[in-house]
Amino acid sequence: MSSAYIYDKAEYHYETVELHNLPRSHASDHTLPILRWFIDNDLMSEFFLSTCSDEIAEYRRGKMSLQDLYAWWDECLAGEMVSDEGNAFGQEYFDFSKGRYISDYVELLQGSFPSEFHVKYDDANYAVLKNRIDERYREWKNRNRPWWRLWRSK
Repeated sequence: MSSAYIYDKAEYHYETVELHNLPRSHASDHTLPILRWFIDNDLMSEFFLSTCSDEIAEYRRGKMSLQDLYAWWDECLAGEMVSDEGNAFGQEYFDFSKGRYISDYVELLQGSFPSEFHVKYDDANYAVLKNRIDERYREWKNRNRPWWRLWRSK
């Protein structure tokens, strides 16, 4: 997978959140759950882990917020941050034009909010979305299993 691949940048959404009179932090709230999911599932690249090992350790100990970790990367989620397997899944699932992440996000979290940018990132919202991401990942793994492993159920 190309390390130059950019999943998302908060700056892409600044104008939209400003039009909704929301704080700039909302420009990244929809990306934080997938970043957390990649981290929680050990799908980050060696580059990412070595570049910010202290910050990851702080995050895992609860001493650094996910927002601060994302800010450390200039609020950009890029292919170089994610492992090969994570990228293979992420580039299919977190593709804004044809992936299912945003539609899952909207379906599960937006509710009566006017837009997905009104949804605040928090642990409760992550827990809801995490289950769906887990489900999509299992589906993806089953579709992409080598033919000689098709007989296995997991």
